[in-house]
Amino acid sequence: MMRKKVLFITGTRADYGKIKSLLRAVDEDEDFEAFVFVSGMHLLPQFGNTFREIEKDHYENIYLAFGLALTNDMSYNLGDVICELSGYIQKVGIDMIVVHGDRIEALAGAIVGALKNVRVIHIEGGELSGTIDESIRHAISKFAHIHMVCNDEARNRLIQLGEEEARIYVIGSPDIDIMLSPHLPAFPMCKKRYDIPFEEYGILMYHPVTTEYESISDRISRVVGAVLESGENYIVIYPNNDLGSEIILEEYKKLSNSKRFRVFPSIRFEYFLTILKNAKFIIGNSSAGIRESEIYGIPSIDIGSRQSGRYDENAIKNIQHVKEDKEDIKNAIRKVEQYRFSGKHFGMGNSTRMFLDILHQDEIWKFDIQKKFIDLKWSND
Repeated sequence: MMRKKVLFITGTRADYGKIKSLLRAVDEDEDFEAFVFVSGMHLLPQFGNTFREIEKDHYENIYLAFGLALTNDMSYNLGDVICELSGYIQKVGIDMIVVHGDRIEALAGAIVGALKNVRVIHIEGGELSGTIDESIRHAISKFAHIHMVCNDEARNRLIQLGEEEARIYVIGSPDIDIMLSPHLPAFPMCKKRYDIPFEEYGILMYHPVTTEYESISDRISRVVGAVLESGENYIVIYPNNDLGSEIILEEYKKLSNSKRFRVFPSIRFEYFLTILKNAKFIIGNSSAGIRESEIYGIPSIDIGSRQSGRYDENAIKNIQHVKEDKEDIKNAIRKVEQYRFSGKHFGMGNSTRMFLDILHQDEIWKFDIQKKFIDLKWSND
């Protein structure tokens, strides 16, 4: 029997961390042949050339899309990725495409797959993001043929979007498998590799909200002012490369003269997890402050609107939400020890096994490529 060719698409360090365990499992399975299409932020020197981290994982079939323009215009970039990806899939002959989350690279993969009659699996659809990312995520779900979601809430949203229940599988968040692995690097090794001089620290990760571009400068100025005045040590990781990232990076220059800050374009995912696990708190608007922080019970300060609707503040106890107000942020930092709670709202650490089991089922390879919108049965009461 011919091995089925499964293509994974990654455009950022974040989505690679999410799909890495799945990709490795497929790559090691004798029934499948794994391919990786690498684009977007991975290829930018300013953000650490993170494609090298993918190369270090030694997959046999890696395609680096260096032909892409990579501008600050998301709509232009989307079209560029669609063109490049379409040609690649035509050449290789892919049987299935796996995309994650809400990035334009994932949207390109879903569009190309749908138009070329190649089955698309969407990882972590049905979630809320609070920005343009949410619209992108739901658009990906409508193009995708199979959904592997994090929890029942996400499953129910996809049903609201008219998706067929039989195509939706609840598997949890795949990165939790890596988070709970006994093989993460030891903390002293992480400190040595990244030259981290302090034992206690917070992690700052703040991304641009593209729909609020006009206010990014003012807001990041308040965030940086708050952490400077807080007296804490910080590991700071660059934002993603969305519109407005250049404003954030310019503001981060204010941190360069302080010994309390270590600023990195990127940190290898497994090392980041160990650094997070040993952090005093995480602050900013990254999904790591929503997902990964809860698993480890690390206090999180969620700033602004980027993660709006992504979590239930009454259910997830380790998160404080504040606006981009300097005094509010400083006050939240002072209270972090009151928010040291762990939980498992996003998975149990068995996502990879569930994913591979589903991939081996005949059912998903027989789903009709032509989807139908499933109406909800409304009550007249």
